[in-house]
Amino acid sequence: MSYAIIGFGNIGQVLAKAFAREGIDVSVATTRDPESFASEAAAIGPTVIPKRLAEAVKADVIFLAVRFEAHPDVAKALPNWQGKIIVDVTNAYGVPPEELGGQPSARFVAQAFTGARLVKGFNHLAAAVLDQDPAVHGGRRVVFLASDDEVAATEIGALAENLGFAPIKLGGLSEGGLLVQARGNSWGRLIFKDLVKVD
Repeated sequence: MSYAIIGFGNIGQVLAKAFAREGIDVSVATTRDPESFASEAAAIGPTVIPKRLAEAVKADVIFLAVRFEAHPDVAKALPNWQGKIIVDVTNAYGVPPEELGGQPSARFVAQAFTGARLVKGFNHLAAAVLDQDPAVHGGRRVVFLASDDEVAATEIGALAENLGFAPIKLGGLSEGGLLVQARGNSWGRLIFKDLVKVD
């Protein structure tokens, strides 16, 4: 299984650090030339590999860590996303629900990535919290996952465990997923909740 993070701002870099902590190779890309962020990637570790967007999207699992408005630009990188899992880390705070056709933001994102299986996840914590060691007080920091594809959610749950987190599946995008999605100018009820699962 190969992994990529698209977007290398605060959240993208924090996710890259999580992979680096566990020695898992991950490609990182933006719409910019990889040389422009190569030094930041190198500072995180040798398993974080800067690539061009066209190369990074060849990965099996792609973390979408760009601004919500930028997701259509990323989606244009491939004509078809069949066989790939997109982990939607975006937040559509401030986007009027009518612009999304009244549907959850993750389902709106999913429509742009034709053929992909989409999992909403890793988006409910602020970057500063997500950046901390997920091993806390004898337990593991919780990450919430929502998807209309149970198999994809299970695969990302296994990855989350490999990264040291405790995944909790919330069900489909239109049900539990709403708990971790912004809607207009309000946040879902589980956004910013920093929880720890004690084993």
